Amino acid sequence: MAEIPSSLLICMGTHENCKNNKKYTIMNIKQTLTVVLISAATTTVAMFGYDSFIRKPGPIQQNIGKLPASYAGFNNNIPGATVDFQPASQAAVPAVVHITTTIGNQASNNLPKTRRNPFSDFFGEDFEDFFGGPQTRNMPQRSSGSGVIISEDGYIVTNNHVIEEANEINVTLNNKKQYKAKLIGTDPSSDLALIKIEQKGLNFLLYGNSDQVKLGQWVLAVGYPLNLETTVTAGIVSAKARSLGLNASKSNSPIESFIQTDAAVNRGNSGGALVNTNGELVGIVSAIASPTGAYAGYSYAIPVNIVKKIVNDLLQYGTVQRAYLGISYLPETAPESEKTKQNYKEGIGVLVLDVSKDGAMSNSGIQNGDYITKINGVKVTTGSEMVEQVAGYKPGDKITVHYLRNGKEYSTSVSLKNKSGSYDIVKNTMSDKLGATLQTLNAQKAKEYGVKGGVLITKISSGLIDEQTRMRDGFVVLKVNGTDIKSVEEFEAAMGKSPKRLMLEGFYPGYDGIYQYPIEMAE
Repeated sequence: MAEIPSSLLICMGTHENCKNNKKYTIMNIKQTLTVVLISAATTTVAMFGYDSFIRKPGPIQQNIGKLPASYAGFNNNIPGATVDFQPASQAAVPAVVHITTTIGNQASNNLPKTRRNPFSDFFGEDFEDFFGGPQTRNMPQRSSGSGVIISEDGYIVTNNHVIEEANEINVTLNNKKQYKAKLIGTDPSSDLALIKIEQKGLNFLLYGNSDQVKLGQWVLAVGYPLNLETTVTAGIVSAKARSLGLNASKSNSPIESFIQTDAAVNRGNSGGALVNTNGELVGIVSAIASPTGAYAGYSYAIPVNIVKKIVNDLLQYGTVQRAYLGISYLPETAPESEKTKQNYKEGIGVLVLDVSKDGAMSNSGIQNGDYITKINGVKVTTGSEMVEQVAGYKPGDKITVHYLRNGKEYSTSVSLKNKSGSYDIVKNTMSDKLGATLQTLNAQKAKEYGVKGGVLITKISSGLIDEQTRMRDGFVVLKVNGTDIKSVEEFEAAMGKSPKRLMLEGFYPGYDGIYQYPIEMAE
């Protein structure tokens, strides 16, 4: 028989030993209960201390019926829904073309000229045009980029730097058909160009509205990177109204208000399409931020609302109709010391520093120290946003400008002016084709230089002079095709007498000798 452990013995009788055992058992029970109670109390205190001082808080039970303020307007969200890029890709791919160009000509009498890459001037090499074009013109070279068909009869938008200096422009469609393209017009200020192929019934992209593009919105970049076939990449809009200083070397009045995305692009994507998920064109891809020349996270596109205005101007007038407010303002890139000096308040609007007495705003009531907050009802908080909105208008157009003064809002009606301070439409002059800002040499300077007069070239931008010569800013023209000239009017009159070829003769102040620059005028 198995032995039962003494700890399990129970006394059931009336024997004296049983009585003593009962007393002992009761004492043991009391002691045990006391120990249990003390242990329980200690445990409770320990757990309270752990909850209060050591353990992390439990999960927050959110009230889903009351959304935070940052979710205002986010009512169409469908949990688990996915974005399908296929319809947008199918709409965009047939309308994006591959552009190849031939640059330079061995038979040319022009001197070779080393060119600066305008998209490498911002923070060294951080920003690239990724077109892959040549940096010298001493022999024929080929380069490639992308373009977007915007009409069924063959008009194509691309970047100015894609076709700049090209002697020949070739276009290959997505279906591999090839065409020679004709240059319609360029705008270095916005880095846009318009070309055309002779073909009907083409697929083309519908214009979207870049003002309605929002941060975080999905977009697709479509182009021909690295000489590959049509390539589609996706990303989101990570910023708007970016001003990078890329066009400043090509224009006295650059327009920059880039849409920044993280859609992957590379060299060759220049001039390609940025489209939304509806398949609408919202931008023309133009640049990337890169320390290496390859994609490193961000790409930049010209808003389509600017593109539409530039294209229509080139078609209707032959040159872009640039409108000006006639003010100077504090740029968002100004150093903090300057912002402090001007007592600048962030996020209110565009701080006006000066109002030109002959500008569009001269009689508007706007003064130094006011903040421009809206252009025709569109809110602006930075200079690049303001420039983007004004770029959509031409000289003579009336707009409404809202501004703040001492915390109170005002509005005024303004008729925009052109660069010369009038309301007239600007004609495509011969000096525009040359790509030079001309100024009649004043009498005092002419006397100092020992000449009877001339024309000072104050700024060389994109045009025939830049493409075909080594001329530098500051050159004084004395003769055009052998004819003495003393004013800008005489300069242009002499140009008109010989439309196919020019010979500019003159000097550089401070240097000996007369310099001659032959220029072949495009037909």
